[in-house]
Amino acid sequence: MLAPPAPAARRGRQAWASVRGDVVAALPAWGVSRVLVVAAWAVLASVHVHNPAAHQQVHQGLFAWDAGWYRGIAQHGYGFSPPGAGAHEALRFFPLLPVVSWLLGGSSVAIVAVVWAAALVLGALVHRLVLIEGKGAHAAGLSVWCVLLFPSAFVLVLGYAEALAMALGVGMFIALRRQRWWLAAGLGVLAGLSRPLGVLLAVPAVVEVARAYRLAVRSDARTRAAWGAAVAGPVAGLVAFLTWSWRRYGDFLLPLRVQTKATHRGQVVDPFTALWHEGSGILRGHHVGSALHVPWALCFIALAVVAFRRFPASYGAYAAAVLVVALTSKNLDSLERYGLGAFPLVLALATLLRTTRLERAWLAASSAALEGYAVLALLNKYVP
Repeated sequence: MLAPPAPAARRGRQAWASVRGDVVAALPAWGVSRVLVVAAWAVLASVHVHNPAAHQQVHQGLFAWDAGWYRGIAQHGYGFSPPGAGAHEALRFFPLLPVVSWLLGGSSVAIVAVVWAAALVLGALVHRLVLIEGKGAHAAGLSVWCVLLFPSAFVLVLGYAEALAMALGVGMFIALRRQRWWLAAGLGVLAGLSRPLGVLLAVPAVVEVARAYRLAVRSDARTRAAWGAAVAGPVAGLVAFLTWSWRRYGDFLLPLRVQTKATHRGQVVDPFTALWHEGSGILRGHHVGSALHVPWALCFIALAVVAFRRFPASYGAYAAAVLVVALTSKNLDSLERYGLGAFPLVLALATLLRTTRLERAWLAASSAALEGYAVLALLNKYVP
């Protein structure tokens, strides 16, 4: 007669079954999003595009817009600068994706492999996070579809850092909610190295640490150190990159200065000025995408309220922090991408789809919008 399996082995099998279930739940949406974006690119590549700028974006394909910068940095370092770009422009792009891609050879295939794998991990982690919050299997699966087929989620298919940064962010939330503070700290450091807004993950860390402190009967020095590490992790990632900039270029804040140039994010303004600037921009012949930022901003604000009401406070706090930063820049280009990065907004959206008809209608509309935004971006009509 066989002996019963040891508790450790049984737990290992259960953990593996959970991971496998999360990945299987993410695969359909992950595959559909890739098919939609690649199909849009293939169609545009098969026709003659007259506009030179649009022709260039279509030619770049999965490395259009910012993705080309990440590939250039992975292959040539931060000295990379395409024709017409200003000095130190590459410093706008944080190092994690280029470094990971460089470790795998730095080729275009390596970058796409990293991004696509990160997007699958992101979907699996979203599934796990929603289950942890007790929303149920159906809500978890729906949330995966909402995240991976969100209209701006075509950047999770291109060679952008969003897939990697979001996977780290969702992973950090899971660690925080399970009070695995040192794991949260490590993921926070990597998130801070992946995108400028990664540092804002310190906000939900503060909320979760404060909650743990209130509930703790007592705390020793080791526990307090773990709390501090969880909060400091995202900040440490940012500071590490800025310190490298200081050692290399003699300017600690150079990456942030480049990011806030008028040709990029622009100066800090109040949200009303930013929305008016973008809403009236269409009358001056700006990109079609400029006018689209205004309704998206209003939707994101409403979804932040929903996130505060239907999820723990850390979710709404993180969403609000991202929105404050995004909406106080004079240039709201990429707002939809930032809204996707503030993933509690999309999770809040999923909770509003309470009937099968609503779910199907949203997913159909969102899929069409995802492909439409991909087309606009490749035609140089929308800044992703």
